Amino acid sequence: MRSNAKRLALLSSLVAALCALVTIPSHAVEPDEILPDAKLESRARNLSSELRCLVCQNQSIDDSNAPLARDLRLLVRERLKQGDNDEAVLKFVVERYGDFVLLRPPFNLGTLLLWLGPAALLLLTLTFLVLKMRNGSPGNVRQAPLSTEEKARLADLLKTDKQA
Repeated sequence: MRSNAKRLALLSSLVAALCALVTIPSHAVEPDEILPDAKLESRARNLSSELRCLVCQNQSIDDSNAPLARDLRLLVRERLKQGDNDEAVLKFVVERYGDFVLLRPPFNLGTLLLWLGPAALLLLTLTFLVLKMRNGSPGNVRQAPLSTEEKARLADLLKTDKQA
């Protein structure tokens, strides 16, 4: 029995270690992409973490291995080497790919649904649930009082239950 407990503890430890490894962020930046200037590379990494991979859509280009993400990382680094500031690089990429390329798009008319959609959906769901609870809940149904026949029958049932 003790060996089973030890095996279970070992297996639990292995699963926990694997889960910890999965949550470590990975960067897809390849060695040939890294800029020799540490300050420029730091700026490139910051910008890359703000840009969405257009293929993966749920990762930054810094975390994605997709070829298009690599192209965008190289584009960002090229613009930085040309002397663009961070805002100019982001503006260039947004002009080329639209607000969708930003992981945190600006709040404007074009992104209104993106920003307000989840809140509106939550509000509609809560409204539906409240109305459903008010109208359709069995606890809110009023029952008619018992008739004299039903009261007599109930009294008989209770008498026989007490006698048994």
